[in-house]
Amino acid sequence: MIDSHCHLADDTFAKDLDEVVARAKAAGVERALVILEAGNDAEAAQATRLESLWSEVRFAVGAHPHQAHQFSADVSAVERTVRRQLSDTPGARAIGEIGLDYHYDFSPRDVQHAVFRSQVRLARELDLPVVIHTREADEDTIAILREEGGGHVRGVLHCFTGTAALAEAGLDLGFFISLAGIITFPKAGELRETARGVPVDRLLTETDSPFLAPTPYRGKRNEPAYVGRVVDTLAELHQMDAAAMGAQTTANFHSLFRP
Repeated sequence: MIDSHCHLADDTFAKDLDEVVARAKAAGVERALVILEAGNDAEAAQATRLESLWSEVRFAVGAHPHQAHQFSADVSAVERTVRRQLSDTPGARAIGEIGLDYHYDFSPRDVQHAVFRSQVRLARELDLPVVIHTREADEDTIAILREEGGGHVRGVLHCFTGTAALAEAGLDLGFFISLAGIITFPKAGELRETARGVPVDRLLTETDSPFLAPTPYRGKRNEPAYVGRVVDTLAELHQMDAAAMGAQTTANFHSLFRP
């Protein structure tokens, strides 16, 4: 199994990172893609520690839309910041998470757009996949991916909770759809129905830990060891054996991120 999106460099895991990694390995998690906030020195330091504990871990580096306002005075700085950190992070395999968030609007929307566009262009230049965050901004997110990606940028819509129309738009772009613990929630019937319609060769699994722990761990800190609950749920939806679903989503991960 793969946890294709988690935040193990977050301070939440600093005190027991070795135990978290041990539980992930014991649960059968082959590797994880860890998201790093561009320019965050504390996360970069924890990423180095993480590599010493789990050599199979890989990284994505990007400026989240919540962070976009930090570049409002000089949008070109985001490209330099991400490029530099990618160069300094040998295990980096993607740019992300990046995108748009109109739910919180922690950054002005025009700045979000500019920062997002800059990073998609960088991904195209470097031939790296993108990890996309979109919340209440689906039309603009897809439009920017079409305009800046030009059909040449590959990636994933992470922690997917959107509509069937968004899933279709992402699939049309050649993107993967990644499901997190939300898919196990009792009230997530519509999401499960959408996931059932995604071809199995375009599915990824993630935890987005420390957030969104799946049933039966809701209310607890999430961690990569729990990604098996997502695999099990997708297997049920697609009427597959869980081991087969785990193998398929692992192959999908390798296809996209080339770890």
